[in-house]
Amino acid sequence: MSQAADSPSETYSYLGPAGTFTEAALKLVEAAVGKPWRSVNNVGEALDDVMTGRSVGAVIAIENSVDGGVSATQDALARIPGVRIVGEYLVPVDFVLVARPGTSLSDVRTVNAHPVAYAQTHHWLEANLPGHGHIPASSNVAAAAVLLDDHPTADAAVAPPGITDHYDLAVLADSIGDNASAVTRFVLVSKTLAIPPRTGSDKTSVIVELPADHPGALVDMLEQFATRGINMGLLSSRPIGDELGRYRFVIDLDGHVHDERVADALLGLRRFSPRVTFLGSYPRADGLRSEVSPRYSDQAFVEARDWLRAIVSGEPDAG
Repeated sequence: MSQAADSPSETYSYLGPAGTFTEAALKLVEAAVGKPWRSVNNVGEALDDVMTGRSVGAVIAIENSVDGGVSATQDALARIPGVRIVGEYLVPVDFVLVARPGTSLSDVRTVNAHPVAYAQTHHWLEANLPGHGHIPASSNVAAAAVLLDDHPTADAAVAPPGITDHYDLAVLADSIGDNASAVTRFVLVSKTLAIPPRTGSDKTSVIVELPADHPGALVDMLEQFATRGINMGLLSSRPIGDELGRYRFVIDLDGHVHDERVADALLGLRRFSPRVTFLGSYPRADGLRSEVSPRYSDQAFVEARDWLRAIVSGEPDAG
């Protein structure tokens, strides 16, 4: 795939360089197949590409099963209005230990690794390389790339699988991640206002600011979902930054904005909060369908509205 933006209206941005987990997520985006790809340095640059029209979409990491929400992404989505999430993709997270050809495991004394990657592999490293030194790297790919410098400061690096497709390095060990079920959730963001149709297996993402710091404020917000039978897949708090005690919450809801229960909850949120940012409704990557009690079904909401409408219009009570 080309990383040059030779067709800006069709270009997709991702956190590069080639070989990152974000690139692996972009490979899952059907609309991006055969289109130009643009490697960027950070989430802010990816979102700027979308807002300026340099790219039609950008893939960014939003949550990791081990470390939780990605704060840089959540904060960027809160600051930049007008972007929508139109899809999500799950990428298993595992790592390999690589070195220059001819290096053996017994030769390794120091290891390059991004701090997050190191945290997710340190048990394996301590067991197999006792006494090793750790040199932090700016990214998973950079950790491996610097091994090819004329005078590398480390003997090996923790890197994503497939890194040897891009760099002349040898794999010393596979599957060194401490958590075999680790996965990172990526989202595809765009400026389009069109909402993907509901599938019955959907998520809705919003950012909500609490109106004030007082006892029960968070409970008041959560009741908007509980009283409508809506499960939350993510509830992550981030400081707004203007003063102590002021927070916004990044929330994933089970369901689609076209579901009656979700739409009603969003109306309640909008009455409750001074600022609600709708990030989008989109199909779930895992395909799991929402389990909805009959009293929270679309039909239950429609019947309740019809019942009230009849009362207001003076129709006889049908029981």
